[in-house]
Amino acid sequence: MISAQGITKRFGGFTAVDRVSFEVGRGEILGFIGPNGAGKTTTMRVLTGFLPATEGRAVVAGHDVFEDPMAVRRRVGYLPETPPLYPELSIGAYLRFIAEIREVPRGERTRRVGEVMEQVGLDGWEDRILGSLSKGYRQRVGLAQAVIHDPEVLILDEPTSGLDPAQVVGIRDYVRRLATRRTVILSTHILPEVEAICGRAVIIAGGRVVADDTIDGLKDAVGQGIRYRVELRAPASDGPTLARRLAGLPGVERVVPLDEPGDDGFEVFDIRAPADPRTAVARLATAEGWEIRAMERHAATLEEAFLAAVGRER
Repeated sequence: MISAQGITKRFGGFTAVDRVSFEVGRGEILGFIGPNGAGKTTTMRVLTGFLPATEGRAVVAGHDVFEDPMAVRRRVGYLPETPPLYPELSIGAYLRFIAEIREVPRGERTRRVGEVMEQVGLDGWEDRILGSLSKGYRQRVGLAQAVIHDPEVLILDEPTSGLDPAQVVGIRDYVRRLATRRTVILSTHILPEVEAICGRAVIIAGGRVVADDTIDGLKDAVGQGIRYRVELRAPASDGPTLARRLAGLPGVERVVPLDEPGDDGFEVFDIRAPADPRTAVARLATAEGWEIRAMERHAATLEEAFLAAVGRER
């Protein structure tokens, strides 16, 4: 549904986007993440036809963005970071206006406006003036205008900005439902949000793509992988002896003591292994008469993966 090949955008002597390439399939929710000034918003504006690229090619919903931008705009719903609202209009009047310019058939506009308002949590708010709304409710209206024409592709920039936790959950569920037959690009600074609803993420830094993989793939490739934390106490033992015994277990790649034994004698170790070693640790502890206080599995987070990828670029 979306194919970006070598997209470059220069502003004078400054290159904001540098040969960015990626593809997104139908029904996929792609997280598009990066630090401030990385080129995320510029890339999205190029893909939606609002900004011409200096070089490269982009195809959205079967149409070339640069050769047929109007066809692309008909098939794309775009929520910019600051929604394009008219503060003097009511929500209903604004959405009916957007439905008209988005070429929703006249006989379907009232039904479509009501349907979308209900879906984004604005049911009964038709007469509220846009200028009186909080940031969270303005964000809901912005999402409503992005989907009013039932587009094939959605490009959302910070869609849950300003929403409370309950509203965030509702919008996440709505975006998931939208993606069942659409393509969605979600740009956000909220990495847990990407982890919660995206199957894949592109990380951009300095105008370049520095990582493109599934969420789990990013963690494995640029995060710290999966590690295991164990707390053990052995009668009359010392840390090096325990560490050597743990390192000798099948499949264990590395054992790192995390701190000195406390007054209670328990020692803490970080174990790296491709397969879960906790059963083997428990058997060894039982055989040796060691006490186990904790055995925990720690997976790398998307934040660790993000920082590693961005750090390499810098």
